[in-house]
Amino acid sequence: METVTVTAAGVTASDVVAVARHGARVVLGDDAIAAMRASRSIVDDIEKDARPVYGVSTGFGALAQTFIPPERRAELQHALIRSHAAGLGAPMPAEVVRAMILLRVRSLALGHSGVRPVVAQALVDLLNAGIVPWVPEHGSLGASGDLAPLAHCALTLLGEGWVVDRRGNGRHPAGPALAAAGLTPIALSSKEGLALINGTDGMLGMLLLAIADAGHLFRMADVTAALAIEAMLGSDRPFMPELHTIRPHPGQAASAANIHRLLQHSGVMASHKNDACHAVQDAYAMRCAPQVAGAARDTLGFVTDVAGRELRSIVDNPVVLPDGRVESTGNFHGAPLGFAADYLAIAAAEVGAISERRTDRLLDVTRNRGLPPFLTPDPGVNSGLMIAQYTAAGIVAENRRLAAPASVDSLPTSGMQEDHVSMGWAATVKLRRVLDNLVSLLAVELLAGARGLALRAPLVPSKSGEIAIRMLGSKPGPDEFLAPVVEAARDLLAGPALRAEIEAAVGTLN
Repeated sequence: METVTVTAAGVTASDVVAVARHGARVVLGDDAIAAMRASRSIVDDIEKDARPVYGVSTGFGALAQTFIPPERRAELQHALIRSHAAGLGAPMPAEVVRAMILLRVRSLALGHSGVRPVVAQALVDLLNAGIVPWVPEHGSLGASGDLAPLAHCALTLLGEGWVVDRRGNGRHPAGPALAAAGLTPIALSSKEGLALINGTDGMLGMLLLAIADAGHLFRMADVTAALAIEAMLGSDRPFMPELHTIRPHPGQAASAANIHRLLQHSGVMASHKNDACHAVQDAYAMRCAPQVAGAARDTLGFVTDVAGRELRSIVDNPVVLPDGRVESTGNFHGAPLGFAADYLAIAAAEVGAISERRTDRLLDVTRNRGLPPFLTPDPGVNSGLMIAQYTAAGIVAENRRLAAPASVDSLPTSGMQEDHVSMGWAATVKLRRVLDNLVSLLAVELLAGARGLALRAPLVPSKSGEIAIRMLGSKPGPDEFLAPVVEAARDLLAGPALRAEIEAAVGTLN
């Protein structure tokens, strides 16, 4: 099993995916433990001096002016966790919760939060034991970070609250789950409750997972576009590299290169290459595929940079500085992540929208250049993929609604102390929904493109077309229960196998 070491320098994006999705084991590095001990000693000195410091000797939010006597400060931290674990709704997926916990370990390990190493180790123990706290969807406003979701995670450390089972179902008391794993609830000391919940870990975790998904899906969008263009007897000339060097957007050039390469060595493409009566220009959904998918790639590059900076950031509040100062910051505000998530959602929604336009064209007998209506050999009695396109159209409409930015929708909270919030959690939640919808849209295009190519027989399709037809295993014929067929196409497109086979045949996709 892979092992991820959390050091005083943090973790990488690939570490987050490995722990969240693949169950990688987590260990704390010696340098991280040393950094936490050093910052904790500063908090201990503050306790001795009885200085008023936010979150150590005062209340929280609008109660920041309330002094807390020393004998009640541990109680303060426990009360904070219980009161802030106030979320509602369906539980978040296990991969999101695991990403969030790892990123909170990362934050503590940087040595600016003033917690004992035992607190970070307790979170590591949850991950390694496979215990997933029940974290509801609603509760975070993205400032001060993801308070409610992180509080639900922290509550598990106290042996309170709920956890979900290994399949992500139900909810069960946390105490017995800890006991069954041989773990003991911890008791928090001053500053530690606040350090467990103040930060952008939930939205950052979702953004990192979304980045990984988008990178794969944008490549697969080139695959499905190429299949559709080939099936509709489109031209490969708009994708020649010299036409993209004159508009030097890097994502556009990468996407065009993919599509051009995927269309080579095709008997279908060769069948009309020298046909003077063939269309001089293809429709925008075909010809402009790399301009849209490429712009989405460039958007993904920007978002990846933002997430990378956040991975190197200290987002706690207050922060413990090496010179002994404990200072309040606004670094927990999720605006950078909220803006990035909204931007990527817009881009992904448009990749799906242009995909659906190609699907619609493939099914329309007046525009698909000689293919039968709805890609059924027996139209009338059979409806072929007609309703699959309805489904795609409905999903495009939903993605348009989801592409409306969440980050402009601030509402004041905490007695106007927290009077501007990022809505970064909401932005990343809906981004993941947009990307899941994109899987469905590309799957419908994959199915339509493969069936269109199969109907071009005896013409031999491209290598990618042959692979898609074979791996889908579903060819034009009498109507069948279509939902399982589309679901199988979804699984094939989302997984690594189809892309791996295509790349083995044509080379690595950009």
